[in-house]
Amino acid sequence: MQCYTDKEILADGLSAQKATTSLFNQNVNECVHDNLRSTMMKILAEEHLIQVDVFNLMHARGFYETPAADEKKISAAAQKFAQSAK
Repeated sequence: MQCYTDKEILADGLSAQKATTSLFNQNVNECVHDNLRSTMMKILAEEHLIQVDVFNLMHARGFYETPAADEKKISAAAQKFAQSAK
């Protein structure tokens, strides 16, 4: 019997959530019916919350390390996106 580690289980869960939110997003974008789109948007928001929970759990356990962000890169990205939003 093969046993999976917590890291493997959580990584699988995170991958599943990423796929789920991607597919829901695509379907919301192509939905013609307002009531169905609204329902799907609510489900999509809930799925994103689940994804954040899994990510935060992995990060807290050291299974998903993220490098510290460089302040100059953050400022440059913020300026770039602020300009493109105009």
